[in-house]
Amino acid sequence: MSERADRRGPQRERSATRPSDRGRNADPPRLAAYTVLRTIAGGGYANLELPKELRHRRLRGRDAAFATELVYGTTRMRGVYDRIIAIAADRPVERIDGGVLDTLRMGAHQLLAMRVPPHAAADTSVALARQVNGAGAAGLVNAVLRRVSEADLATWESRIIPPEADVTTQLAIQHSHPEWVAKALRQALLGHHSATAATIDAQLAALLAADNAPAEVNLVARPGLATVADLLAEGAQPHPHVPTAALLPSGDPGALAMIRDGRAAVQDAGSQVVALTLAAAPLGGPSREIERWLDL
Repeated sequence: MSERADRRGPQRERSATRPSDRGRNADPPRLAAYTVLRTIAGGGYANLELPKELRHRRLRGRDAAFATELVYGTTRMRGVYDRIIAIAADRPVERIDGGVLDTLRMGAHQLLAMRVPPHAAADTSVALARQVNGAGAAGLVNAVLRRVSEADLATWESRIIPPEADVTTQLAIQHSHPEWVAKALRQALLGHHSATAATIDAQLAALLAADNAPAEVNLVARPGLATVADLLAEGAQPHPHVPTAALLPSGDPGALAMIRDGRAAVQDAGSQVVALTLAAAPLGGPSREIERWLDL
């Protein structure tokens, strides 16, 4: 992709600090996020690698939340950011070193989807690049992110989505999904009669948007050790559908005493429903034969 971004878009604040004068070391949350992204690129799983990295760097509270959003937000929207970076760098992303590309993706996420001031997003990204990618890469990161900062996300979307593409392709690009996934979801909605020809576009857009929404943090009170009331007393909220679950609206679950001492845990509400369903199921039929249950 060699198309250059239109410089006449909305102007955003740029860093007044020269790349050579900026910090040479990244702050711990961004360095943690970068480390996890590189592990993901090598085949790792974010939900397994991120907690380990947060513990390794002893990140808690706001720093842990910031690193978490960087990892998951950058990963979710990578398809969008890669298209933007290709225009801003005037080269295909395949020609950019993988480590440098992850630094650029993180910078793009801060610029376009987080409440990080543009100059801070650029300065910290250059500092990260200088530390983990090398001095030569820092100049590229600075130049590309300056181009990215010249427009907001809506303006960039108008540049990366081909107007002649069909609706499914446009939605796949906008919501950073592989096109085959968007097409499969569209077929499923129609095939299961969950949507009609008149509603499918809107329902597919809503489904793709929901798929990008950050997951809620669900807690479970371990039977015999704690109750949901105990979780509510520590700041959790009742779950609207699952009686054993509670929602943690914000913060680090590991900061709760009940989590640390094992009386409660982080567990998806859907997983709790499986246990509740099994516990309520009648065992053994009239023949008293042994029954086998398979959790899929």
